[in-house]
Amino acid sequence: MNPLVDIRRFDQSLWLDFISRKVLQNGELKARIDNDALRGVTSNPAIFEKAIGGSADYDDTIKAQAQQGKSAEEIYVGLAVADVQAACDLFKGLYDSHDNSSDGYVSLEVSPKLAHDTDGTITEGRQLWKDVNRPNVMIKVPATLECLPAIRTLISEGINVNVTLIFGLDRYKAVTEAFISGLEDRVKAGQSLEGIDSVASFFLSRIDVLIDPQLEKIAAEGGEKGQLAQSLVGEVAIASAKQAYQMYKEIFAGPRWQALADKGANTQRLLWASTGNKNPKYDDLKYVEGLIGPKTVDTVPVETMDIFKERGKPADRLEQGVELAQAVLRDLPKVGIDLNAQTEQLEKEGVQKFIEPFGKLIDSVEKKRAAAVGGAKQPA
Repeated sequence: MNPLVDIRRFDQSLWLDFISRKVLQNGELKARIDNDALRGVTSNPAIFEKAIGGSADYDDTIKAQAQQGKSAEEIYVGLAVADVQAACDLFKGLYDSHDNSSDGYVSLEVSPKLAHDTDGTITEGRQLWKDVNRPNVMIKVPATLECLPAIRTLISEGINVNVTLIFGLDRYKAVTEAFISGLEDRVKAGQSLEGIDSVASFFLSRIDVLIDPQLEKIAAEGGEKGQLAQSLVGEVAIASAKQAYQMYKEIFAGPRWQALADKGANTQRLLWASTGNKNPKYDDLKYVEGLIGPKTVDTVPVETMDIFKERGKPADRLEQGVELAQAVLRDLPKVGIDLNAQTEQLEKEGVQKFIEPFGKLIDSVEKKRAAAVGGAKQPA
């Protein structure tokens, strides 16, 4: 049995955290859909920077659009929209199936420069939705405080949203509130809830990357506090995710949610993101195998997906050790670590980690644009 296919027994969906024109055109993405039960794709500025800036696959299109007088940013949006449209079309059969389990989506992110701009995010979200013009696109919006109202507005307008860069439990709760309020706004406007989908992307490996060295430093100091800190190393991200899932089950239950469900609303599933392992001491599948459970999505890099296909062991683990996970979160303050402060730092870093590759991406497109028209680089 292919573990990638077998994971569907537990009602989890694997989405690929990668897109490029090459895999769209050479049949690789379609093969993963047909053979490996791939059920969606996510993209971000870093992924497009690698695809567009790191290959010649887009050069002819860039040249043609440059000669039409388009700016580097306009060219990038055109390239990204075309790739997302092509991917959406490959997933259309799954999306149209009678039981698609809210899958078959391809995610496209608003500019990371808008992470603290509510109105700008709403405007660009609407425009990308219109440009892609596919029912199975999701517009990615960061979970910053400024973007919470944008999430509510876009959902109220029937635009599918992938909420990205969630690191903390308080912010996750605020994201679900924005989603539910958006649906309620839509009901008040007399509009249908059918076919509206959203995911809340909870980032994992970066949590451990930030907190583990702090825990190891405390552990090295010895004593009871040091022993407690040692027991928490490598546990915080998984514990946070397991607690988020308990919150999900509670939030999407009860009379408030039932009133929306009766009108055809789908829950906002949790999506596990940043699942590629960044610490050589940990198993490469740490953030995949440990969080398999119903009504969830795991978006994985190509390398992690291939490793899981080779040696993954699917099992329903998301609700195993929940009490232990809750104890991990309770123990963090005892060793002097404020998880809320840590996750706020991660959000700031996360926004920056998308702004930097976006800048590199636009620069690389601009160089190719300028070469195509034989002119100087456009002013920023």
